[in-house]
Amino acid sequence: MTTDLMLPETAEALAEAQRAGRIRAVERAQASAFWQPRLAGLDLDRITEPEEWAKIPILTKDELRALSTDAFYAAFCTAGRSETSEFWRSGGSTGRPLFYPRTHADLAHAMAGFRRVYACAGVTSDDLVHISLPLGIHPAGHMCARAAEAEGAAVMWVGAGNAVPSVMQLDLIRTFRPSVWVGMSSYAIHLANLAAADGERLSDYGIHTVICTAEPLSAIKRAKLSALWGARVLDSIGMTEMMMMGAETAPDTGFRIWSDFVYPEVVDPDTFEPVSPGGEGLLVVTALATNEATPFLRWNTGDVVRVADAAEASVGSDPGRGAVDPRFGLFPIMRHAHRTAGFFKVRGVNIGHADFEDMMFADAAIADFRVEVLATDGTDVLRVHLEPGSGTDPAALTPALTDRVRHTFEVTPDLVWCEPGSIARAFESSVKAARFVDLR
Repeated sequence: MTTDLMLPETAEALAEAQRAGRIRAVERAQASAFWQPRLAGLDLDRITEPEEWAKIPILTKDELRALSTDAFYAAFCTAGRSETSEFWRSGGSTGRPLFYPRTHADLAHAMAGFRRVYACAGVTSDDLVHISLPLGIHPAGHMCARAAEAEGAAVMWVGAGNAVPSVMQLDLIRTFRPSVWVGMSSYAIHLANLAAADGERLSDYGIHTVICTAEPLSAIKRAKLSALWGARVLDSIGMTEMMMMGAETAPDTGFRIWSDFVYPEVVDPDTFEPVSPGGEGLLVVTALATNEATPFLRWNTGDVVRVADAAEASVGSDPGRGAVDPRFGLFPIMRHAHRTAGFFKVRGVNIGHADFEDMMFADAAIADFRVEVLATDGTDVLRVHLEPGSGTDPAALTPALTDRVRHTFEVTPDLVWCEPGSIARAFESSVKAARFVDLR
């Protein structure tokens, strides 16, 4: 293995890293008071066999949130304060956040995982990377910045819109002309809309690659981003419980999952039995590398995915950036079904957030949107705040859009048109853009 990206050289080396990592993961979990009764009776000599591995109970965030803060650190975690290098705040925008300790060894592997994203994207010392992710106790921002520097690129440590206002972010883009932008896809759309409100196009500033993370990226949303920024759009996937654990090598080719650092399983969401190879199911992941302090075994991610064997897809290359390291071709391909963004139940009807988002972003007459559900006099109201696209007449569009929403989702919306850029400015106060809000 190399000492930089820690990439396995052969399929056999990858298989051995995963086998040894699974055994080590269970051994480390046995030091956790939380896990000890849950792992009692397991045969460690057979733990990598499917029947024995399936005896490990699937872990959920609700189980961890049910622990008091003291119990989480005393019973679940396995590293003391002297062994801890830093703490990572759990992701998400709801519920009580958890703060995961990371040891120095954890961070070495985590850094390799983040660096792999840039290697997949072909980022080099010729690039300037603008980081618009939160900087601080959320790990993604500072890890993405450190990793870009480790890959030889220059970095603008800008941060999210709640720390550095979007107007200033745009000014930095104009001034320094970065070649790569890193952030959440929703915020990328906000920045483009703000620029358009000032009569500018981000596509004029020379950014060739947009790297997204932290939220689902549908094909429609990707196409909108690519058009707004004039750049190829690559996606990456990570979670605080694990690390940055996968990335695309070219647009819309699926994530290469670092299966030497995490062990992915795809199971039936009701029975938790494995699905057939390549089938769609619930993603359950075990940390194989970043587990010295937090033993995450069979973590229920809530994501619905498909995973294909590495042999079913070549690593390929992006015409704009050249060949990708062929060792990435050893890793399996995962595709997100984009069914985890949640849903509203409004007047008895389930409205999927991802489906609603695709409808809005597919319409060039709509620049941005935000949805609220309110209870008014006992009746649920679906209120949609909208920003018009360039040249759009809101009054003319309202009847047709109202009919489209009603016919698709069986609920008549209350449409509220906003000034250009106002939704983006409202999002700046949030770490993750709360595009769908239930106010009932």
